[in-house]
Amino acid sequence: ASDVYKRQLLHPAAGYGGWNARIVGGRKRMKLAIGCDEAAYRLKTIIMEHLEEKHPEIEVADFGAAQGDTVLYPDVAYTVADAVASGEFQRGILLCGTGIGMCICANKVPGIRAAVCHDPYSAERSRKSNNAQIMCMGERVIGAELAKTLVDTWLPCEFAGGGSAPKVAEIDRLEQEHIRNAAAQ
Repeated sequence: ASDVYKRQLLHPAAGYGGWNARIVGGRKRMKLAIGCDEAAYRLKTIIMEHLEEKHPEIEVADFGAAQGDTVLYPDVAYTVADAVASGEFQRGILLCGTGIGMCICANKVPGIRAAVCHDPYSAERSRKSNNAQIMCMGERVIGAELAKTLVDTWLPCEFAGGGSAPKVAEIDRLEQEHIRNAAAQ
């Protein structure tokens, strides 16, 4: 890992949770945290440019790797997921080689529902049916144009409730039950 990355992890004063989050844009309607490892730096840059151009109402904080940095994706995923779970950000986007590792790690944070989204239907349903606050994508799996389409599909979607509401409530209940059981041991 680069010296800058190590300094950011060791000195929380450098930014939220030890990461030097870079805010793009001024006072906005939605706050979105984005993060990546070195495998998805290029895609993160493309998505951030797309967000700035097509979604100026969104304030984006970059928690991802800087160009040339090697980072541990679990650290990035946990930091973004924690920022979303705390309510500081409404949504998050995580990017790595496949999106899978970031998704697994983000889902370890209580209250987070992250989903790998590699097609428009999954991106839409991750919000409408599963109330996912974090979308994960893999630079080695999808191209930049598809990634932009997925972001554009996912961002305006809201949880539809309906038949999915009891399922999402059960996910939340099981998570809380697990937390209680772990604390009792």
